[in-house]
Order: sequence, then C-alpha cells, then structure tokens
Amino acid sequence: MTPSEASAAARRALPLVDLTDLSDDATEAGARALCARAVTRHGAVAAVCLWPRFVATAKAALVGTGVKIATVVNFPRGGDDTRAVLAETERAITDGADEIDLVMPYRAFLAGRAGFAETQIVRVKRVCDGRAALKVILETGELGEPATMRAAADLALAAGADFVKTSTGKVAVNATLPATEALLEAVRACGRPAGVKAAGGIRTVADAAAHLAVADRVMGPDWASPATFRFGASGLLDALIAAIEGGEHAGKDGY
Repeated sequence: MTPSEASAAARRALPLVDLTDLSDDATEAGARALCARAVTRHGAVAAVCLWPRFVATAKAALVGTGVKIATVVNFPRGGDDTRAVLAETERAITDGADEIDLVMPYRAFLAGRAGFAETQIVRVKRVCDGRAALKVILETGELGEPATMRAAADLALAAGADFVKTSTGKVAVNATLPATEALLEAVRACGRPAGVKAAGGIRTVADAAAHLAVADRVMGPDWASPATFRFGASGLLDALIAAIEGGEHAGKDGY
C-alpha cells in the first residue's frame, strides 16, 4: 500500500471508528481524554464507546460535536440475568447513551437455548426502541465456524438488532475477516437496513482496509458509512491519523 493509498483508506475509515476504552482500569479522567480525541483535525469519529459509569461524563464532554456515545451492557461475559441487563440498559440511556452494545448470551445460544438469547435481545430492544440504537455483540471468536456466526447474526437481526458486532475484544479471537463476512451476509439477507461492527484486534490501516474490502464485496462499494459499518478500536485512530498525514506529506513531496 503506497502512502497515498494508505491515506485514502485512512480517510475512509476514520469516520467509522467507535473510539473505545473498555479497559479494566478505566477512569473518569481517561473517559474525558478519550472524548477529547474523538474530534480530530481530519474529522470526527462515529462514536466513543466506554463503560456505563462514564456515559454522563461523555455526554457533557461531547455536546455539539455530533459524536455518538456508545456503552456496553451484559459485558463482557454475556450472562443470563436479563432483568439486570434491562436495568443497566435503562440507566445508560437515561445518562445519555445513544447506542447500546449488548453482549448476546452466546453461551446459552451455543448450548441450544437460542430462544433465551433471542428473548433477551427482544427485551433490550424494547428498552432501546426510539431512544438508542442496539448493537448486539455475538462474540464470534467463541462461536467457532462462520455458519454458527451467521446463525447468531440472523437471530440477533430477527430480534431487532440495529447492528451486529463481532466481538468484545476480551477473548482470544476477535474480529476476523470471515466473521465480518458472515455478519455482512446476514445483514444483506435480513430485508431491512442494519449494520455491522468489526471490533477487537483492528489496529492498522491495512486491517481496516481489509475489512472495508469485504464490506465492498458483499454489500457494494457505496454501502459502508457511519450508519452501516463501524470499527470498534482503541489504537486504530492514531494509525489512521498517521497515515492521513503521511499521505499528505507524500503528495506534497511527490513520492
């Protein structure tokens, strides 16, 4: 990839980023710093994604920027306590969350309890409906084969998910190209507008470009936008900015 190609890919990817800090030692000061990074000299990211306890902090920090506030529920283990998940979702929306990233109870799904997983998503969607977008994390690295990923994505979309998302970033295998492709194919087949979020392990411009190439192939070259495709990442933004600025320098100097 030449500097100008990397710069073009980075410019395309930057507005698709959900700038993320879900580290175990995250702090309120760190949340404010994350928000300060969300609007760059090359444009704004799509959203910041942080723990529910920092939603109100992000809401205050991002007024007027257009950057969405995403948070996680049932995270990271995808548990079975639906009542607790509903309460967590309600609190997050009340605090100002625009997007809810729900970990599907994927262990229940793998154990043959697909109906339980679907019901949890349906109930969280009812809380979100008209108030926040619902992005369902499938934890594709734990699901195994692409066919199982596709089945989970089909279930989540049928239950009302606005996005299907690969991963929490907390397991050994996170976003892979086959996982992204399986989710894109589910969205293409679902018969309504929906999106895909590739999250976990996407750190370089080449990583982002590869996932976007899959989106272009499956959905068409004009499909990916902040409303339909996201990258969940913590370190990617710095790589994108470096590539944009490197490409600008290369263009000015003719190499």
